[in-house]
Amino acid sequence: MLNENDLCNYYAIDETPGISKKDSIKRNFDFLEDPELIQKLIEFSDGKTTAITFDIPQMHCSSCVWILENLYKFDSGVTHSEVNFLKKTLSVKFKENETTIKNIVEQLDSLGYIPNLSLETNRDDKMKEELKRLYYKIGIAGFSFGNVMLFSFPEYLSFQNSVTTELQNTFSWMSLLISLPVFFYSASEYYISAFKGLKKKIVNIDVPITLGIFVLFFRSLYEIFIGGGAGYLDSMTALVFLLLTGKVFQNKTYDAMNFERNYKSYFPIAVTVSKDGKETTIPVDKLEVGQRITVKNNELIPADAILISDKANIDYSFVTGESQSVEVLNGEMIFAGGKEIGAAIEVDIVKDVSQSYLTQLWNSKAFDKKYESKIDSSVNFISKYFTFIILAIATTSFLYWMTTDLELAFNAFTAVLIIACPCALALSTPFTLGNTQRILGRNKFYVKNTAVIEKLADITSIVFDKTGTITETFNSEIKFEGNKLSQNDANIIRALVLNSSHPLSIRIASTLKATEKCEVTKFVEKSGEGISGIIDNKLILIGSHNFAFPNSSKNSENISTNVFVSIDGKELGYFRISNIYRKGLKKIISSLISKYKLFVLSGDNDGERESLKKYFPDDNSLNFNQSPQEKLNFISELQNKKEKVLMIGDGLNDAGALVKSDVGISISEDVNNFSPACDGIMDAKSFKNIKEFIKFSNTSKKIIIASFVISFIYNFIGISIAVQGTLSPVISAILMPVSSITIVVFTTLATNILAKRRRLL
Repeated sequence: MLNENDLCNYYAIDETPGISKKDSIKRNFDFLEDPELIQKLIEFSDGKTTAITFDIPQMHCSSCVWILENLYKFDSGVTHSEVNFLKKTLSVKFKENETTIKNIVEQLDSLGYIPNLSLETNRDDKMKEELKRLYYKIGIAGFSFGNVMLFSFPEYLSFQNSVTTELQNTFSWMSLLISLPVFFYSASEYYISAFKGLKKKIVNIDVPITLGIFVLFFRSLYEIFIGGGAGYLDSMTALVFLLLTGKVFQNKTYDAMNFERNYKSYFPIAVTVSKDGKETTIPVDKLEVGQRITVKNNELIPADAILISDKANIDYSFVTGESQSVEVLNGEMIFAGGKEIGAAIEVDIVKDVSQSYLTQLWNSKAFDKKYESKIDSSVNFISKYFTFIILAIATTSFLYWMTTDLELAFNAFTAVLIIACPCALALSTPFTLGNTQRILGRNKFYVKNTAVIEKLADITSIVFDKTGTITETFNSEIKFEGNKLSQNDANIIRALVLNSSHPLSIRIASTLKATEKCEVTKFVEKSGEGISGIIDNKLILIGSHNFAFPNSSKNSENISTNVFVSIDGKELGYFRISNIYRKGLKKIISSLISKYKLFVLSGDNDGERESLKKYFPDDNSLNFNQSPQEKLNFISELQNKKEKVLMIGDGLNDAGALVKSDVGISISEDVNNFSPACDGIMDAKSFKNIKEFIKFSNTSKKIIIASFVISFIYNFIGISIAVQGTLSPVISAILMPVSSITIVVFTTLATNILAKRRRLL
């Protein structure tokens, strides 16, 4: 039947399936055209792209996730859709000139996933309401199940001969009457999900469950009306009751394994707060409405804010994927996720920080690297054919037993449909890697998504940036060489470097004391070269020798890291920065060098080559005077040699190389290094554990493989017993959720135990 109607494509939708008005369920969503309401619902809008998150309480399995994350195939205006399965939310970005919130909600409704849109109650209240409806269905199913079992006692206890035919018929009719609410109400969500999936040419996991329920119910009608028997209404009501109870048990288990994914207590962003003319840094989760913060060049605005400075250039590429900046004037709104391009600005926070929203931005597919997960590919391949194989096995079992025992045939058919579930297979990867992500986070290493963990396990080469990565930002020794700086010069230099987040700029700013505030205009930061700006009509250049002294023919002194300064063409001198390498660097490098190829890329001169040789014995692995483009090219050359490259940098000057590498990690040292370029952010104090992090990523892959084996064994044994017809549908309904829960518990406990062995917990 499925094949004749072109429905045999569980994990493949036509490229342009479309939807016509006649296909839509007639619900009225006109209220979603109200501009005032829309503003309350959306998270971001720049007039072209809008971002919104929906609560979808109906999602319950792997096929739900797949359908919702392929929403763009139903509506071309949708550019991105991403599910948080544990929170039951769907984040959507769409083009305003191609679709609307109303259209998207109608599309979700037609798929069977109508979102909660109430503004009067919070999300917890809405989820409680949904759970209450589920409990009502369980209550009705349980009541019916118990009473139908009671009416079936004569058959169970072999008292048929002691009961008159009239009484047997009465029991059968009463069983049917009590079963109707179960069939039409309690089990309705399975029918709706299966029907809407089939209407969109998708065969989801509810299709075989629905078939099993229908077979039991309509076979019972035949027995009662024509065959003179009692039917299988006891099995049907028990099946629905146990399926719904299993769903509650699954949800409770998943909630218990939430893995702290909101990042609330430890997301690694620090913001610069201005108070009484003084600046200090605080964690982003401590930020409150009404506080004034300073946002430097390339730093992120962590929450919706009002611009206090005269103007700003905001890059919304985090949200939209397009890097074109937007000019914002004093008093105008800046949305969370925007990035300042140019001189530092001041903003007043007007909305609470949403950690989950920032995480969602970081995970934007606009910045994802092309990576084909071997694990996901295997799961998708198996899941693609799973349902059809199960339908084939169930049908074959029915046909085999039909000639000898019709009751056995129906038992085999329904038991196979119900006991086989790909969810256990599909859940092993997200729960294993999700728990690994949590454990890494507790060790102050924050990866943007679980795919990073899988990639980290395959690393063969590690490339280190020097400044701010293997050197400490705040402990380096600094001294100015050249003409003695006047107080006015110190004021000007400090004013300029305060606009930059570069580790050397931060270090210089910390050593200079300013007596007055200077206004900077036409600020420009050239990655890997330096910064420039106009102060008091003077052009200030700070950076490399060639950048600060473009007309000089002299060479810089190669004994340390030097930052040169010129004001209005006058060469003032340079800051000599003697770097201090991170504590335990020699031990870290020694632990890695036997298994991985190690390299250093630095934009500085080679004045510290001899110092670095103490840590990196191979002189060919040390590369100096590297521009951002040369760093990127170096990564490309390694990848052309089939190397899997991990790049560890500061997240600013290394953006190109971090993006190009297979895994890019930004070292954070109390600065806002939140960048779409990096796959992970590592607290500087956790740098010493880099080898353990890579090893633990490898361990996680082995746990996933072990869980696959368990899932295959479960399905093989379960189906082997089910095809014999000896396993009742009721027992199958108990075993189906138990299999998923077993996988979840196994993966979570295994990752926790092995993490403790590595002293990561």
